[in-house]
Amino acid sequence: MESTGGNARGRRVTLAVVAIAFFGFVARIAFLGDRIAHWDEARVAYWVLNYADTGTFEYQPIIHGPFLQQVNHLVFELVGANDFTMRLVVALLGAALPLAALLFRKRLSGAETVAFALFLAVDPILLYYSRFMRSDLPLAVFMLFALGFLIRALDTHRPRYVHLGVVALALAFTTKENVLVYLVTWLGALVLLVDHRLLVERGLWFDPRAAARNRIKTLGPALRAWIPHVLLAVVEFLVVVVYFYAPRTGADGGPGFDKLLADPTLLPAVVGEATVGSWNAFFTQWVSGDSQDHAYLPYLGDLVETLVVGSGALLVLALVGFLVDRYSENPRDLVAFAFYWGFVSVLGYPIITDIMAPWATVHAVVPLMLPAATGAAVLYERGTTALAHDHRPAVAAALVIALLVVGQMGYIGVENVYLDDQSESNALVQYAQPADDLRPTIEDMAAVSATNRGTDVLLYGDFLVSNTSGSREPKCSEWFNLLPLPWYMDAHDMNVSCARDPSAFEDRLNESNPPVVIGLSTDSEFLAANLEGYDERAYVLRTQDTAKTNTTFFVDESRLSRNATEQSNP
Repeated sequence: MESTGGNARGRRVTLAVVAIAFFGFVARIAFLGDRIAHWDEARVAYWVLNYADTGTFEYQPIIHGPFLQQVNHLVFELVGANDFTMRLVVALLGAALPLAALLFRKRLSGAETVAFALFLAVDPILLYYSRFMRSDLPLAVFMLFALGFLIRALDTHRPRYVHLGVVALALAFTTKENVLVYLVTWLGALVLLVDHRLLVERGLWFDPRAAARNRIKTLGPALRAWIPHVLLAVVEFLVVVVYFYAPRTGADGGPGFDKLLADPTLLPAVVGEATVGSWNAFFTQWVSGDSQDHAYLPYLGDLVETLVVGSGALLVLALVGFLVDRYSENPRDLVAFAFYWGFVSVLGYPIITDIMAPWATVHAVVPLMLPAATGAAVLYERGTTALAHDHRPAVAAALVIALLVVGQMGYIGVENVYLDDQSESNALVQYAQPADDLRPTIEDMAAVSATNRGTDVLLYGDFLVSNTSGSREPKCSEWFNLLPLPWYMDAHDMNVSCARDPSAFEDRLNESNPPVVIGLSTDSEFLAANLEGYDERAYVLRTQDTAKTNTTFFVDESRLSRNATEQSNP
């Protein structure tokens, strides 16, 4: 394929990709903090705050890799903790994703490169989960850049791309454990490509062993020249992994990354904990457990449904692009590799995921965008050819297909990403997303807690209140049932107490007279009878299980107005 770099056309392609990336940046930053935190976002964000408060950190595979915890820890210290800053790093990585298209430009046409970047910027699934604080999008970003840098190294023979690729791969290992799945799918795609080359292109009587010996003999001297770079790359990989995975022990005992300057002799123990210790924790949680013990077809159906709704046009273009390239005079390994990678991901993720989750589709749509870009380029080239020859039916057909693609992506992007980003009917929304906008009440809770003395929030009922003291704040709560509220309570330093039954509720109410009381809506009649003058506000904390998570907040609005007056007249 003709290179798009080093000439005027190449510069135009580069400028177009940069402009697309800027558009993607704006699309991700706009209204980034508006959506109330998802259960999973709040869980990880709470642990980031806990890390900031205590100075202690250890890898917990149940919340996946440490990348977001380590990076958001710095973000929160610099610019504060809220829903916007919580999602900022993921949004920035998602905005950078279209730039990865430039790494493949020697193997793609200018139209394909621009189309690839455009899909990476505006695909509704990627756009939604670029605005979501979870590790799936960062993993996909780092792995696409890693592949791009390594291919760029093959195309240019410049060692710096190997080092950049290894750093990107190491960062991918810090995001989420299914980075291993990427490596498996890459290996499988390579096997298919090798099989195609050996048995189809060179005939059935081709001797693969002789070909392998000749290739090794040819590549041997070149590989020896790269040995120093490979050794350095191994060191780079370990440095990144150890930095992110190593525990921080703070004031507690034990080896920690934060204690290395004071005691360098701890380095072997820290490296061991960051590597072997983390692997053991991962294996215990995700390999030896039974979290993936579920029926396959329902999970496959859920994933395919999300793909069709969010990226249906892209799937069609990917199939068209793969078939057109596959049966062309010069089929390209890159297009076939990306299609195999995406196709295997569609079939494989329903096996390894522990819950039905729309974010798993991220790992399939990213590779499928490359053959989709080929399909889009075919559409563009045939449309322009038809226009040049005044072939009106062909021009009309190309325009109709283009409008259908743009219309599907544009409508789903606007509706499902911005206008209706919390609804159960939205296929991109995972079921643990609060169905209602709690923002006004969260802001009222934060405002009253800023000046209130004593208990700010009282939790009521055995669904929200534990009968034992836990390790997470609020310690008296059934913490997982209360999510995403603990994130907001901790971020705004709210003083929370609990009452599990009516007797305890009356005692707490008389003792502290809290300005905010929270209980399930099934208890709202009892609570309302005891909270005269409080404003009653009902919300659903999950898009599913609404009967269980329909929650009522009682807010003493007179306390709000009183606090506002005190703040305006200090």
